[in-house]
Amino acid sequence: MANNTDTLKLTADLQNEYGKDTSEKLVSYIDMVLERNEHINLTAVRDRDEAMQKHLADSLSITGLPEYRDAHSIIDVGTGAGFPGAVLAIADPDKDFILLDSTLKRLRVIDEFAETLDITNVQTVHARAEELSKKPDYKECFDLCISRAVASLDKLAGWCLPFVRRGGYFIAYKGENYKEELEAAEKSLRKYRGRFDRAVQIDTDAADISGHVLLVIKKD
Repeated sequence: MANNTDTLKLTADLQNEYGKDTSEKLVSYIDMVLERNEHINLTAVRDRDEAMQKHLADSLSITGLPEYRDAHSIIDVGTGAGFPGAVLAIADPDKDFILLDSTLKRLRVIDEFAETLDITNVQTVHARAEELSKKPDYKECFDLCISRAVASLDKLAGWCLPFVRRGGYFIAYKGENYKEELEAAEKSLRKYRGRFDRAVQIDTDAADISGHVLLVIKKD
């Protein structure tokens, strides 16, 4: 369980990494989600310290990867309350983000928060991934597709890889059982021209997200 000491350290790290204005905007987004969560089910996490680690720190864990740094157009499949897409949009205003979800009420909340916090590089789309990825404006149009806590890798391969341009990447946020998921997704990855590159352990001292990995998959 995260505690206040973890949160204070994370807040200091955010200021060092992103500057005072951006770090305050990142924390404000978490606070807004938790406040609205009292009325609309956005997340199972209710505790602020826990949300700072499980949602904010975890979402930002991808930022050190070269596949993320080199990407300009990014789609977040199954964004939920905007994790990781909205958080990353705040942290990287020079990148363009599409936040996709099949639940409209959550997307409306994200739109509201984006307007309040002046997040101008994010667009929400209400659709099912398997249908949207067939449309010309979305099929193989993105440098990077990301997805966090949505479904098994076997399903995600079919939902996410069709969005990725050739030579681009799909990165999935996964837990300790990722090896089993990789084995089960072997056929699906091959079908959608995905090649597993590596698993990157999330570098964090927070016990709440220990064991999490980023699975990097290239679209061949």
